[in-house]
Amino acid sequence: MKSASRIYLSSPHMNGSELNYIHEAFRKNWIAPLGANVDGFEEDLQAFTSRGHAAVVSSGTSALHLALVLCGVESGDEVICQSFTFTASANPIRYQGATPVFVDSETETWNMDPAILEKAILDRIKNGKKPKAIIVVHLYGMPAKMRRIQKVASTYGIPVIEDAAEALGSMVEDRKCGSFGLLSVLSFNGNKIITTSGGGALLADDKKSIERARFLATQARDQAAHYEHSQLGYNYRMSNIVAGIGRGQMNSLDEYVLARRANHDFYFRELNGNWLTAADASAKSRKESSNGIYFLKEPAGYFSNRWLTTILVNPAETGGVTREDLRLALEKENIESRPLWKPMHMQPLYENSPYYGWGVSDRLFELGLCLPSGSNLTDEERFRVVSTIKKRLKKADMNSKQNNSRVTFTRPAE
Repeated sequence: MKSASRIYLSSPHMNGSELNYIHEAFRKNWIAPLGANVDGFEEDLQAFTSRGHAAVVSSGTSALHLALVLCGVESGDEVICQSFTFTASANPIRYQGATPVFVDSETETWNMDPAILEKAILDRIKNGKKPKAIIVVHLYGMPAKMRRIQKVASTYGIPVIEDAAEALGSMVEDRKCGSFGLLSVLSFNGNKIITTSGGGALLADDKKSIERARFLATQARDQAAHYEHSQLGYNYRMSNIVAGIGRGQMNSLDEYVLARRANHDFYFRELNGNWLTAADASAKSRKESSNGIYFLKEPAGYFSNRWLTTILVNPAETGGVTREDLRLALEKENIESRPLWKPMHMQPLYENSPYYGWGVSDRLFELGLCLPSGSNLTDEERFRVVSTIKKRLKKADMNSKQNNSRVTFTRPAE
């Protein structure tokens, strides 16, 4: 019997116009790094995010590395980083020989908790180590509490690096993600909202910062007829061919955001989902019967690109079915899903790094699952996903434990 075709978590979505820019580069034989596509892609990103300047580079990770260099992070320094994130947010700290200090998430956006951030800063200062920078992430496209985070950072004079790798097209009160940090980072990896197959960008309003980033990203070559190098540089610049893909992808960015948001709404409706907010949990409109599947609600004034639709699976309400049970059931049907990010403070690589938190990200990793969310998902594919989940939930006895243990996050007493 022929198996059903693979449904991927977040596959690339080409619109066809990318080829126009690529063919133009071939026609002009401009295959080397830099060129018209690089300039055009940077201009497109500046216009979309309302940033003054942009430098496109080989990856989001390289953009983060450059941001740390621009912030003066050196060996022996400390950098505060969101714990609930992909390892690429933290690894560049180690590239510089610095130490990451991890901060837990809050429950409204799953991103860096501003209160814990301030607590961490004060404690590091008390220990004689004022952090050199703060890396905050907009996880799965949901913007972090940037106003409060920026206020804390400003109070202590620490620059904010905004990791918007997953959040191109997301907004807070009509302000685009990618415009909040002193330096902001984007990613165009194959699974992102738009892709260049691999690539990233560094954004800033300060022209000199981006000029220096470009200098460092092209092996820090000094002005001379020969190759002269007085500083350490990197081979981080994006090629003209790759940038052409990005220019074509920008033509469909708004469309892709709407498609991913539609995926999220479909899953919420078809899975009879619950909102994970304290207000909804106690509201009169709250469901009297919960199936144990929770979704993250946008706070007022927030707009998420819903890069990946995420759910929390509460075994106390599903008759014992866990997120891993659902992942395995989906995989059996040739459907890719994956657990939420394992927090950095739980990773073997970073288990000895300082951590400030109260277990929110631990709990999210325990319960959370990412569902297929590509902007090119078909209705048939989405129905395959939800029918597989419903079928697995139906196997469990969901009567005895209904409504006895809803997903909650209770902050411990200080």
